[in-house]
Amino acid sequence: MNFYVGVTDKGWFDFLRQEPREDVNFWKPLGGGTTFGAVSKDAYFLFKLKKPFHCIAGLGRFVNQIDLPTNMAWEIFGPRNGFASYGAFVQAINKYRAGSGKAMEISPVISCLVITEPVFFKEEDWIPAPADWSNPIVTGKVYNTGSPIGSKLWVDVNATLLRYQHDLFAPTSPLTENLVLEAPGTYRQALTKVRVGQGAFQSLVLQAYDKRCAISGEKTLPVLEAAHIQPFSQAGPNSLGNGLLLRSDLHKLFDRHYLTIDAHDRVVRVSSRIREEFQNGKEYYRFDGQPLRVLPKSLADQPAKQYLQHHNGLFMP
Repeated sequence: MNFYVGVTDKGWFDFLRQEPREDVNFWKPLGGGTTFGAVSKDAYFLFKLKKPFHCIAGLGRFVNQIDLPTNMAWEIFGPRNGFASYGAFVQAINKYRAGSGKAMEISPVISCLVITEPVFFKEEDWIPAPADWSNPIVTGKVYNTGSPIGSKLWVDVNATLLRYQHDLFAPTSPLTENLVLEAPGTYRQALTKVRVGQGAFQSLVLQAYDKRCAISGEKTLPVLEAAHIQPFSQAGPNSLGNGLLLRSDLHKLFDRHYLTIDAHDRVVRVSSRIREEFQNGKEYYRFDGQPLRVLPKSLADQPAKQYLQHHNGLFMP
């Protein structure tokens, strides 16, 4: 099994470990054009503190990578970026970018590595960095449990995680359910589906729909929102099959059941109530009877019939 050890600042770590968080943004200050392909989706992602600490201090599961303007990253993740305020977040990004010779920008694009279900170890549980970690490594490194060093590190992480089982914000977690120490130097892993937090859900929907509104094709990022088809409050999951990327006004109409997506043919249906209640709606009736303009490339990520049927049942033509 491959897993990744990513280098991070202690300030980011100290802020985020103050309270349980469903997901965090392990951001990189330079975004645009670089794909994080070190490990696959759902792989374990370990947090290594920079020197002088030089220790593994926690981990989570890698869910997604997406490039976003700084203001959008704050809108989605807020303090889960590792800072109490947007100003402090921007200041940290500009500090790194200045060191790389990049020009100052109002909202520079950063690379967001979305990590779900993070666990932050107490200092007494920090694990020394692998013996083969060299000074030139500035971002991170892939390890494999099939190698002696990778196996030893994973056994140490596994044993530490088991001690944290009762401290996690969820009664049970894939991070601890999946890791069962059988004997020194060995482990057994049974992969289960990773729980996706709200920030991760938004980033996944943005990426799946290529940052375009499913109904209108709108590409202006600040007005695009990840919508649940079946509301999260009504047991709708944070999964792509239960998501749509919608322009903000269309999102509001969708949530209030003034429009829906037919579960059988994925055609937009717009209610006559808009005209009756507001004596308007020309902008929206042009979408009535039209198929969705944008869909995820993967069939598995497209709107699921069961959630569309739930929404259809609440729609009043």
